[in-house]
Order: sequence, then structure tokens, then C-alpha cells
Amino acid sequence: MNRKIQEIIEQMEALEEKLKSEIEAQEKHITYEIKEGYVKFEESVLKQQRENMKGLYRFFAEIPPLHLITSPFVYGMIIPAALLDMTLFIYQNVIFRIYGFKLAKRSDYIVFDRQYLRYLNSIEKLNCLYCSYFNGLMQYAAEIAAKTELYFCPIKHAKKTLYRHRYHKNYLAYGDGEEYQTRLKKIREDIDKPPTL
Repeated sequence: MNRKIQEIIEQMEALEEKLKSEIEAQEKHITYEIKEGYVKFEESVLKQQRENMKGLYRFFAEIPPLHLITSPFVYGMIIPAALLDMTLFIYQNVIFRIYGFKLAKRSDYIVFDRQYLRYLNSIEKLNCLYCSYFNGLMQYAAEIAAKTELYFCPIKHAKKTLYRHRYHKNYLAYGDGEEYQTRLKKIREDIDKPPTL
């Protein structure tokens, strides 16, 4: 990777940090704390949240009929998701240990905390639990797949993809075979050094 590209990546990372700080500053007015894994709100915040909750009767009265009809298909995806979760656990605990990679920490990706929001009714909380699990699982799977790809084939595609994981910038350019084996060895040696976002 040439110096100019490295400088641009560093600028992007600095901007991402600045954006993260700005977003956190904007959200400061929402007061809560996390104690022993639980989210705690001030009583005044909880009271306001309860006032903004849509009751179940109103919720079901306003839901489009097709949403109700398709909900078994949406929730049916929990079965292949659970199988994927189990498979990822086995894969990572066997393959990553053999190759000496650090395991991806599942709890860094699958987070359940929306059930503490009092403005959600029980159905909305269930929906949030499902989405937290499913989307977190996809991120967890992407991390495991990305680390695997980084070891076995860290080459960018000729046809650019929409999604790029955090290791992608370390990949080699498509078609650039110069000193491939040497550079591949270096990538493999650095595989568990913290990647930059």
C-alpha cells in the first residue's frame, strides 16, 4: 500500500473517530448508566418512556395485515440462525485454535439491551430481541469469515463489493502478484494485531 493511500486511510479513521465523538455528544442528553450488564435509567426518564409506549391494542389495530401474515416467515429464520450460531461456535473453536487466531467474542456482536426501553411494548421488545440476535449474528459471522479470508485469500476482488469488512484495507490488490508469498506471510503474521477501522 503506497504512502498516499495510507494517509487517506488515516484521515478516514480520524474522521470516523470525530464522527463517533459527535454522535456520542449529541446523545448525552439521554441519561442512563450500565451497571453489572444492566441498563439503568433515571426514574423521570422511565416515566417519560412509559408515556410514549404504544399499547398492544393500538399496536395490533395499526399493523398492516400482510405484516401479521408474513411474521411466521420472518421469525422462522431463527432456526437457520441458531444453526449458523452453533456452526460458527464449533468452526471458530476448532479452526481458530488450530491456526492460532484470537477468537471473535460473540458478546461484542450480539447485544441485548433494548428490552430496557420502556417506550417499547412487549411485541416491539420481542422484535428488537430478534433483530439484535440476527443482525449481531451476521456481524459475528462476518468477523469470523473475514479473519478466515484474511488468512487464506487476502486479495481484493476485481469487481468491487458493496460491503467491506475492517480487514479489507490490508488485502492485496487484484492481479498484483509481485512478491505475493512474502506479502501473504506478513499478513498472516499480523493477523491478530488490532486492525484499524
